Amino acid sequence: MDVLIVGAGPTGLTLALDLARRGVDALVVERGEALYPGSRGKGIQPRTQEVFADLGVLEAIRAAGGPYPPRLIWRDGQRLGDQPMFEEIPADEGTPYTDPLMVAQWRTQEVLYTRLTERYGAGRVVFGREVTGLTQDAEGVTVSCADGTTLRAAYVVAADGGRSAVRRALGVGMTGETVDPVPFLVADVRVRGLDRDHWHTFPGTGGSGLALCPLAGTDYFQLLARLPEAEEADLSLDGIRKLVATSTHLDADAVTELRWASDFRPRAALADRFRAGRVFLAGDAAHVHSPAGGQGLNTSVQDAYNLGWKLGAVLRGGAPEALLDTYEEERRANAAAMLDLSTGVHRGEIKRGRATVQLGVGYRESSLSVDTRGTTEGLRAGDRAPDGTVAGVRLFDAFQGPHWTLLGASPAGVRSLPTAPRSYGEGVFLIRPDGYVGWAGETTEGLADYAKKTGAFTTP
Repeated sequence: MDVLIVGAGPTGLTLALDLARRGVDALVVERGEALYPGSRGKGIQPRTQEVFADLGVLEAIRAAGGPYPPRLIWRDGQRLGDQPMFEEIPADEGTPYTDPLMVAQWRTQEVLYTRLTERYGAGRVVFGREVTGLTQDAEGVTVSCADGTTLRAAYVVAADGGRSAVRRALGVGMTGETVDPVPFLVADVRVRGLDRDHWHTFPGTGGSGLALCPLAGTDYFQLLARLPEAEEADLSLDGIRKLVATSTHLDADAVTELRWASDFRPRAALADRFRAGRVFLAGDAAHVHSPAGGQGLNTSVQDAYNLGWKLGAVLRGGAPEALLDTYEEERRANAAAMLDLSTGVHRGEIKRGRATVQLGVGYRESSLSVDTRGTTEGLRAGDRAPDGTVAGVRLFDAFQGPHWTLLGASPAGVRSLPTAPRSYGEGVFLIRPDGYVGWAGETTEGLADYAKKTGAFTTP
């Protein structure tokens, strides 16, 4: 096979979906017997909504969730008032999505899995297959599984979480820090006695506290608790009931069902490398975030979106293998910045809003970002390519799919629009398959050399 993806979380499923539409033979193997059952990564940021729109799943994602409710603060059974979770960002033609969506992680995975299997055929995800080790050579990677079987692929992508077995097998270290020294508990529960129009928060003493957030599109609440430092998390139904009764005005029997629970200590960690030969690290296998600010899942999905077109270009588009080096170049720097952001939000140093929607994420410093124009104003190579309209054609519609798009020129055989929107500024703009400006120039001079280096115009 071309690509073996280890882990059927949002990262692995997004990558599998992107590769499938490029005609790349990819298989996902998942240690668990089913998709992850919890809500942990529940925020879908606007930039990730653009990714999901390109992959054809945004409508289903929207139907699976909804908007974030305002936060309601309680004290001694009394409502103290509510406040919005995010600063408001007005939408415009270039940024049609500005509000985060709340979608339980298990529902996001269901949408991606359904799209992958229904559109591209069953058998692309295998459950109950645990990877225990691997070896690689000049031609590919041989992966060993716990059941004694082996799998062979040209490339392997580790999307198997923060305790990645593949990362450990590679010997790649992870450097980080503790964001918060106390234990946290997260659970999906059914609760009586609270409205579903607010994110209910119950501040405790000494920095402890509990929150119950209605999970849009379900009848569950996500419970998140910061426990006293000396307290151990009890993940049983009785333990959750006791926690709710001692932290809120609700009785223990207000918790009627426990779907899933987990405990953790928030940390920020970054893999020392995102690539080791023919093996790539993506998602939590490459970077672990505090859940504050909703950056982890979104950064992970965009790892997959960045790597997908590059693997497709090398395997199916004739691009040089060196293109794959730019995955680590671009995504490791981006993940490091997002880790700092997540930690800042957790510690109350950064507000949720413009800083967290990821619309400003870009690759100006990347070797793939080439701008031959003299101007330094406005849109530059490496920037996210905004939406807009040219001759009645919406740009995001023109971009949708696994191809490159040229704005401002129309060479024969190239998918292009003769002009760029005024918001882009003057020049010719080549838009990468992942929606960033790859190359910009006053004319098309030099464009052919760039296309040869990246597989542009031949990428499936």
